[in-house]
Amino acid sequence: MLKIAIQKSGRLYEDSIKLLKECGIELNNGNKQLKAAAFNFPIEVFFLRDDDIPQYVYDGVADIGIVGENVLLETAKDIDLVYRLGFSKCRLSIAVPKSVEYNSIEDLRGLKIATTYSTILQKYLTEKKISAEIHEISGSVEIAPSIGLADAICDLVSSGSTLFTNGLKEVEVILKSEAVLTANKNLSAENKAILEKLLLRINSVKTAKNNKYIVLNAPNDQLKNIASVLPGAKSPTIVPLAEAGWSSVHSVVNENDFWDIIEKLKQFGAEGILVMPIEKMIV
Repeated sequence: MLKIAIQKSGRLYEDSIKLLKECGIELNNGNKQLKAAAFNFPIEVFFLRDDDIPQYVYDGVADIGIVGENVLLETAKDIDLVYRLGFSKCRLSIAVPKSVEYNSIEDLRGLKIATTYSTILQKYLTEKKISAEIHEISGSVEIAPSIGLADAICDLVSSGSTLFTNGLKEVEVILKSEAVLTANKNLSAENKAILEKLLLRINSVKTAKNNKYIVLNAPNDQLKNIASVLPGAKSPTIVPLAEAGWSSVHSVVNENDFWDIIEKLKQFGAEGILVMPIEKMIV
């Protein structure tokens, strides 16, 4: 049985549960239990505070865990980063009051910076050869400058609205973070095998989200040109249509290249282009 730790509430909890469901894993988690086993996969889930997850994985109480990369780096536990999950993205940034003139990182020299992430911040300042005083606090970091506790803050930023509301402006991004899957370094052979099965499911879900399935009608004299911009998994599927001189072309397109490819297809005479989401994609 593979034991996985995930955050017990908040956005990361919601995204983690959604991922497990998309992987076909059904949990028995009625009444918000702190521990739940899956019905159809050899996995047991622990619901914990995000700050505690790296320690649980390091100690082997949990075999794997889903946690923000910012938490993983701040706790500095010797565990493996297995997979970048691509959700719950944010950034760890330094912010100063809007009224303060800021030109470069040199302006931080000698300032007092309030943060929950003292380890990451100290490493960043050391790398930049900036000497500043770090004031470690927990919670409500953004209020520190307005009450005279600090000159600047280092905190997580998503939309930036909280900074704006508290009269602050973002001046330095020191870390771009996302949810990551971590693992204990000493997994048993049995649990490594279960983890590999889980990773296959996760990868198929994530790959599907980054691709679209498209179907289009194309004139036969342009099939070579169209095929050159529609590689699909290996090559596009081409099926003759009832109307002479035309074929139906099926392929998979990466989300990042989608609009550029669509423009080229139109230039080559493609018509009736249908775009559909992919639920799973195993490569």
